[in-house]
Amino acid sequence: MRKYLNYILTTGILLLLQVSVAMASDISKSSAAEVLQAANDKVFIDLLWVMIAGFLVFFMQAGFALVETGFTRAKNVANIMMKNMMDFGVGTIIFWAVGFSIMYGTDVWGLFGFSNFFLSDALQADGSLDTWLYAEWFFQAMFAATAATIVSGAMAERTKFTGYLIYTLFISAIIYPVVGHWVWGGGWLADLGFYDFAGSTVVHGVGAWAGLMGTYILGPRIGRFVNGKAKRISGHSVALGTLGVFILWLGWFGFNPGSTLGADPSFARIAVTTNLSAVGGALAAMLIAWYKTGNPDLGYTLNGALAGLVAITAGCAVVSPASAVAIGFIGGAVMFYGTRFLEKIQIDDPVGAIPVHGFAGIWGTLAVALFAQQPYSSSFEGLFFGGSAYQLLIQAVGITAVLLWTIGTAYLVFKVTNVTHGLRVSEVEELNGLDQNEHGMTAYPDFFGVDEVRDMMDLDIEQELTLVKEEKLKIDL
Repeated sequence: MRKYLNYILTTGILLLLQVSVAMASDISKSSAAEVLQAANDKVFIDLLWVMIAGFLVFFMQAGFALVETGFTRAKNVANIMMKNMMDFGVGTIIFWAVGFSIMYGTDVWGLFGFSNFFLSDALQADGSLDTWLYAEWFFQAMFAATAATIVSGAMAERTKFTGYLIYTLFISAIIYPVVGHWVWGGGWLADLGFYDFAGSTVVHGVGAWAGLMGTYILGPRIGRFVNGKAKRISGHSVALGTLGVFILWLGWFGFNPGSTLGADPSFARIAVTTNLSAVGGALAAMLIAWYKTGNPDLGYTLNGALAGLVAITAGCAVVSPASAVAIGFIGGAVMFYGTRFLEKIQIDDPVGAIPVHGFAGIWGTLAVALFAQQPYSSSFEGLFFGGSAYQLLIQAVGITAVLLWTIGTAYLVFKVTNVTHGLRVSEVEELNGLDQNEHGMTAYPDFFGVDEVRDMMDLDIEQELTLVKEEKLKIDL
């Protein structure tokens, strides 16, 4: 039997090699323009840097998956992983077909683009290929995936998988690309002078405000708020959450320096400001949490680092290293108090996506108009370095416009989905965990879990639900 398997395997490999050689021959003929373009060393180095940066931003998907998984309960791990997998999958297809065209297509009244659907412009009239268009699409597709993924964290542990996929389609096709066109595609905010170098508002703000609408319509998880008071629902693995933050931190060195869109020497400085801001955010969150709670809380510290990264994303290219520390430090503080504020108004955000990406994003976008200075910025200076308040006004207008657009469109999508299809799982499904009910599996099959606890306590599901709501029973497994 093994002999026949080896024969089949060998034959298959030989066939694949023959096909590969034939395809390589065709490609070498059809992409001659690409080879000739690569002969220009500067063009090739620029292209290479953009692609490497895009690869780093792609790796952020792993970071988001681990952060969301670590900060939530074991019974929902497979569901969270699946959402992160498929919001990238669905989002990428939609962004290729429609989203990129709306973001960077031919401008229509400064509001949206309309051309180049399915990357049709990459094949030019003379038969050559526009290699730069492929690189630009790849890099921007990774950003679109980031905006979509942020939403899943805010809506974790109680959202139907199918309902979430419906929303992913709309954020990748319309909601995010329209904002991207306004700022980066030659739209009305770009004409106004709004500045957001790598997306504190364009990417992170869109993800956060969409997540806010999603969690508002969903309502809080069972047991999160009891008698008007917030009750902590601990995540199952601080180790996974910490690893996820470090992966995101690494990915940000593609996110921000890669937004130079070429091998510009400034990407070294941008990496420095990005890193220093992250450290500032982590320190601020740790110190404030230590003062407020009596402990140097790891969860707040991790989110503080992310808040620092989000805050510096808008102005990383136009501020000094010292200013970057200050921006990150304030970003960490904004995240901490923003988290407490959401708890007071009973908005349940399991991973802190809204304060990290939304509140810190607002601060970072405004900070551009405060901390920009020469020689880092050549077009304008911040208020703290002799500039006027005009840029601050423009930044505020941009933040407000993106906020209103995203909240309005996301609310509409989530509301219609909730009415027509249903957005939230049932209470019984939520208690059982989304892994079993949504995917028919569990991430930790050998662990002592909810079913075993029920058997020991001899409770039926209705009795358990009543006890959890009255906070007489707490099962975080």
